[in-house]
Amino acid sequence: MEINNQQIMKKLIFVFMVIFLVSCGGDYISKPKNLITENTMAEIMADLAINDQAVMQYQNSNMEAGTRYILKLHGVNSKDYSESFKYYVIKNKMNGITEDAQKIILEKDPKADKYIKDKKKNNNVGELQNAPALVR
Repeated sequence: MEINNQQIMKKLIFVFMVIFLVSCGGDYISKPKNLITENTMAEIMADLAINDQAVMQYQNSNMEAGTRYILKLHGVNSKDYSESFKYYVIKNKMNGITEDAQKIILEKDPKADKYIKDKKKNNNVGELQNAPALVR
């Protein structure tokens, strides 16, 4: 009988622990003070992807200077960008933001759409290394 009571107690403790953990699972991250809007985040990410491809094409170019220029162009500092990025990743909003960024890239360069579709059709990972960063 004692063994049975111990098993019941273990199960009850486990159930209470699960309930406690689930009830405490509110926000894992607080909203950053200077949160960048989702639209601005998508614009920045599109510009950063284009900058990344430019650096791939022109090996002697300075990626860091390009990144600083893009952030300055959008009126954002690096701390706010990284905090907003973390926030959107934890809140599971990054997929929508990257899809919007890809749409922005395609608006800027319609020929990229054909290139992306061809690369996806071939589905060769080695060839995708030259594809825009948001496609890889």
